[in-house]
Amino acid sequence: MNGLVLNLLLAFAWAAMTGDFSFASLATGAVLGFFALWLSQPLTGVDRLYFKRLYRSIYLALFFIWELLLSSVKVAWDVIRPVPQNKPALIEVPLTVKSDFEILLLTNLISLTPGTLSVDVTEDRETLIVHAMFGEDPDDLTRDIKNGFERLIMGVFEK
Repeated sequence: MNGLVLNLLLAFAWAAMTGDFSFASLATGAVLGFFALWLSQPLTGVDRLYFKRLYRSIYLALFFIWELLLSSVKVAWDVIRPVPQNKPALIEVPLTVKSDFEILLLTNLISLTPGTLSVDVTEDRETLIVHAMFGEDPDDLTRDIKNGFERLIMGVFEK
């Protein structure tokens, strides 16, 4: 059975046993269920990939929050300056991710980060066009996207 489904069942079982279906109780059940599945891995047959993907998903979420904070401060600082220092540019980023969901996730994470906006994906799905508020160094921005969001997304969805 799928590790996520088992983990959700254990979370609901925990909530039913405690008689509390609040978010805190379900989250506690999910954490306890995760450790129970991890310990009973040989018995349940849960694939190790489930645990890797969950860890990498949490890491991606924390990385996004960090990038969100950094870029928010950078954009806010540029807005309150008497003379803005931004140099907007359209930048072409070659894509390594291939599935529709991976491209969708990448474009959304880029667009949700202040100062950048995903404009388009070429029809051959090889290139992403990004509008950057601070586009003075296109190679640096491309490297940041490829070594940041794209690498982490590929790690979450590797088979």
